[in-house]
Order: sequence, then structure tokens, then C-alpha cells
Amino acid sequence: MKKLLLTGAACFVALLSFGQVKTRTDIFYNVSFPNAVHHEAQIVMTIPDAPGGTIRFRMSRSSPGRYATHEFGKNVYNVKATDVAGSELIVKQIEGDVYEIANHPDVVKISYTLFGNWTDGTYASIDASHAHLNMPASFMWVLGLDKRAVKFQFNDLEKYGWKVATQLKPEGDNVYSAPNLQYMMDSPVELSANNIDQWTVKNANGKEQTIKISTHSDDAPAALSTLTDMVKKVVLEEQAVFGELPAYDYGTYVFLHDVHPSTAGDGMEHRNSTVIVHPAPRVAGLEINLIGTFAHEYFHSWNVERIRPKTLEPFNFEHANMSNELWCAEGFTQYYGELVITRAGIKSIEDYTRTIGGLVNQVYNTPGAKYFSPLQASRYAVFADAGVSVDQLNTNNIFTSYYTYGGATALALDLRLRSEFNLTLDDFMRQVWLTHGKTEKAYNVADLQAVLAKVTSPTFAADFFKRYINGVEKNDYQQLLAKAGLMLRKTQAGKAWAGRIGAVPRRGSSGESNAAAGGGVPITSPAIKDTPLYKAGLDAGDVILQADGKDIDAAGLTAAVAAKSPGDKISIKYKNRTGEHETTLVLEENPTVEVVTFEKAGRELTKQQQDFRNSWLSTKVKS
Repeated sequence: MKKLLLTGAACFVALLSFGQVKTRTDIFYNVSFPNAVHHEAQIVMTIPDAPGGTIRFRMSRSSPGRYATHEFGKNVYNVKATDVAGSELIVKQIEGDVYEIANHPDVVKISYTLFGNWTDGTYASIDASHAHLNMPASFMWVLGLDKRAVKFQFNDLEKYGWKVATQLKPEGDNVYSAPNLQYMMDSPVELSANNIDQWTVKNANGKEQTIKISTHSDDAPAALSTLTDMVKKVVLEEQAVFGELPAYDYGTYVFLHDVHPSTAGDGMEHRNSTVIVHPAPRVAGLEINLIGTFAHEYFHSWNVERIRPKTLEPFNFEHANMSNELWCAEGFTQYYGELVITRAGIKSIEDYTRTIGGLVNQVYNTPGAKYFSPLQASRYAVFADAGVSVDQLNTNNIFTSYYTYGGATALALDLRLRSEFNLTLDDFMRQVWLTHGKTEKAYNVADLQAVLAKVTSPTFAADFFKRYINGVEKNDYQQLLAKAGLMLRKTQAGKAWAGRIGAVPRRGSSGESNAAAGGGVPITSPAIKDTPLYKAGLDAGDVILQADGKDIDAAGLTAAVAAKSPGDKISIKYKNRTGEHETTLVLEENPTVEVVTFEKAGRELTKQQQDFRNSWLSTKVKS
């Protein structure tokens, strides 16, 4: 520790020698990994020109791109403070993640140990192979000093054979900088033996932007070329949507790609970079499974990073921001992520029909979409977006993901613009970009309605937002998809359906399932509203004992339902904490839908439908 403190002091003195006021007040982090094998980093934060009186510093509770609260402070310990000479200062912990120092000199050095062993877009992960650092999960910060510039020095790189990948500005000698706290927290860092593929893309103004893929995987470098070629196509297709790339702050955008079976899996957008984590054994041969995350996250460099909701400005690191606009920020991005892959020829139209079938099912067949609007779904993100809870939730009945809800809304708006106005959703997004993205003027829901009114008409925009954004009405997807020669039909037409039982055997203290010990089919999750199961009064905690007078297990119950037709009844005997009961299960037709091409359904595809489909799904990149 002494050596670590001296190294930090030497770096700090070197920075002071620049003699500029801005440099003298830079907050400096010295980051070392003496115990990486046990997932620990040692971090020293130097605060020059510390403000008078008590200073407070803390870990964050939220992270850019994540909308629920997370307790990063639980992974920090050995928190200490000294002056430049090493004399200890008194540190008081006033909350789980908040500390204060009452009496201190002009320069304060704060040191702590960080534990990290979860590789995704939210947390930190440290081992001998890499240091995967999401900034809010890794670095303490001083309240009131968020406008100060920040510098980092990453040590032990040669020891582990690591290189630095980040959107932070390189300053030389393994030192990187950020202009302020907001940019710092939005700048993840990957230290690893990564492979870098990079290329340049010319923007509309003739200036070139550099795109990099930093991949940490077990692949040989040559094996990564297929994925790189796919990403190149995606970049060009998304550039075509908006007409230009964003002007990245240092002329570079970097994908921080980590691939290993031990990872958690995630995609997390940032202003000039994105973290993409795939729990896969390798890249080679799996590119088609990985490219969707790249397409989604890169679209965010326009939509959410620069076309930004006011509710996310400024980002609050002490508590999660609640947003009304995630149906657009995430949902429209979800729509385009899959669309551009099809336009680029990476996936087929058959693949795409499965994607849009999933979107339509979300808005047609979930209680969350039936009873709650896209705005309400967006606001629920503070609980749903990787939020941690130990109690059972009722999300299946009150929440439909703003990703799929918004994606289905984007699909409907795109098809309606094409059929009613001879316009496209690309035209709408391009106008949003010019009004709110390129200008970086944050928007709210009313602003989006105003842009749609400008592109179409005030009447259409007002009606669309009233019914489908603020309300819970649904567009006629069957009619809209037919214009592109796509059929919406029941997946299991005429088949009986009871709803999802959720019959996962529960474990008792003996290790045997309750079903095995006492017989029957336990219902382990809340019944979904409006399903036959729900209407029969069955719910989590109940155990179905008999169907039509016969003892039953999960397979037997499935077979009993399959043998019936919609409208048929099954007498059910079940038990719960109040005793044994009887009810009647009235079966219905399975409401699940699918989307297929007219050709696959044996219907004639007209030239008008073919032209509509081609205009929608063909490449937009000009040769």
C-alpha cells in the first residue's frame, strides 16, 4: 500500500508541474491490481484544492444506460484517507455508500479496495485475464466536484499483458482523461489482452470517423474478421437511416466486446462506446447470434446518447432516473437493431418474420400492454431494468418490456407512414435527429409528437400519441403487415389452451420436490390475467391435484389440455394453505400469433406488396 500511495503522489506531482489552473484541480485516480486473481483492485483518488469544510464522497447507486437502482457501495472496503505525506485523516461512514472527512488539508488522498466478479454492462469484473470496469461500479466520487476534469492511470498492464480500451481521452503513459464526472461515468474501461479491429467511415461532411472493435475472447485474431465485416455493414445501414454518423467526441467509437461462457451477457450503450458481453465460448461460428447486440447498441449512439430524453439529463448517480420515453429510446432502437440486420442481408426475411411476430405477440397477448401504456411501461424501468428483488413480483400482469412494446409501436408507425403518407420511420428518425440529436437538445414526449406532426400532420400525430403512446389501443397489425405480403395468423389455431401453469417443482428442505412428495402440479408464479387459469381462480401457491377426477402430474395436465378443444371444460381439484378446493377450467384457443410470408402461407404476392416489402427491408446504403 505504501508503494501504491507513493506512485500516486509522484503522478500527482507530475500533473501539478503543468502549471495550469485546470490541471491543478483535476481529480486523479491511480488504479492497480496487486490481487487480481482474487478479483480485487486497489484505487487511490487524489483530490487537489479540496473544498473547505466537510467533504463527502461516495459510490454510485445507478449507472448510465441502466434504469434501476444498484448498490455498488457493497463491493468497496478498506476505505482510508491521508494527506500527501501519508498522515491518516479521519473518515466517517455516514451511509452504506457515503463517507465524509471533516478536517482535511488542501490535498486529500482517498484509497479503497474494489471487489468485482460480474462481467456485464453494469458491474465490475477483475481477474488475471482482464479488468472490466464500469465506472459507477468502480470509482468513488466527491459530491459537489462533478464539474472537475478527471484523470486515470492504469497500472500493472505489463504484468498481465493488458491493453487499454475505452472512450476516455488518451493522454500518454497509460493516463486517460474525462472532462467531468458525467463523461467519466459514461466511459467504461476494459483492460485485457484484447484484439483491435478498426476502420474509418466517411461522414456526410467528408470527415472520417474511426470505428474500433476491441474483442477479449479466446479466438485467434484472424477468426474475428467475419464479425467485423458484419459490424461494418450494420454501421453503414444505421448511418443511412440518419444520413450521417454522430461526431464522436475524439473522432472514435469503440465496441468493448467480451466473450466467454463465464460472463453474464449484456449490451450497454455509452456516448462514444458500448459494452457488449456475450456468454459464449468464442466468436467464430457464432457471429449470427452475436450481431444483434452490436446493431442495437450502435443505434444508441444516435438514439439515447444524443437524441436524449430530458428525464435522463443530467444522469443522477445517487438514484435511478425515471423516464417516460424509454418506449422510444429503447423500443425504437430495438426495432431498428433487427431491421438493419435484415437490410444488410445478414439475416433473411424468414428470420425477420419471427422477430416481428414476437413484437406483435407482446402487444396483443400480454396484460402489461393491454392495461398499461408505453409511457407507464417506461416508468416501470426503475424496478424492471435488472433491478434486484427477493420477493415474488407480478410483472407478468402489469409490465410489458418497453423494448418490445416500443419496438412494436415503431413497427406500426413505420408501416403506417409508408402506407398513409408515402414516408418512412427513417424520415421521422432523421427529423428527430436534426431537431434533438445533432443539436443535443433533450426531448420529452410532447417534443416527439411535435416532430411527428411536422413530418405528417398535427391531426395524425395527436391521434397516434393519444391512442398508442398515452393510451393502450393497438394498431391493426394484420392489415398493416399484409401491405408487405406478410400474414399474421394464430400459431396454434383451434388448439385448446389453459395459460401458463409455471409448474416448476419447488424444493423442500429434504431436497425432494413438493410434487414428488405430495403429488400434483404446483403453480409457482402468479397466474397471467385473462387466461383460463386466472379466471378459474388458480394462482401461485396452489397445487393442482386432479383433472377430471384423475390424479395428475405436469405431463398429465399438459396431455389433458391437449386432448380438449377450445370451450371444453376440465374439473380441477387443488389445494393450498386454506385446504382442498374444486374449480372448473374453461379452455380457450391459444392466442399466440406468428408472422409468415404470403409465399409460405400459399397466398399470391402481388407486385405492389413486393415493392412495399423491398422498400421497407432492402438495403439503404448507396453503392
